[in-house]
Amino acid sequence: MVIGLAFIVILIAALWKVFTKAGEPGWACLVPFYNIIVLLKISGKPLWWIILFIIPFVNFIIAILVSIGLAKSFGKGAGFGIGLALLGFIFYPILAFGDARYQGPQG
Repeated sequence: MVIGLAFIVILIAALWKVFTKAGEPGWACLVPFYNIIVLLKISGKPLWWIILFIIPFVNFIIAILVSIGLAKSFGKGAGFGIGLALLGFIFYPILAFGDARYQGPQG
């Protein structure tokens, strides 16, 4: 249980740092649905894509596309974006605490 809690704290801190690097408020990562809106904004995706997150199976594809957009916004490649989508617990801390700089939506 302690390990799980530590995992959650690290992920929250990483997402908070990613948001602040992009010029958004860090607390936004804690608010359900609003954090998706902010991720869409950072990734350069249209706001109406939030509807696609509600549709089963489509949400998986959209999450990958948003992750790739997020990676490109920080100057990383599509492979890093897929890593964000599939292994976020590893790649979000790398993005947050590494030397990546926010370059604007879609880099």
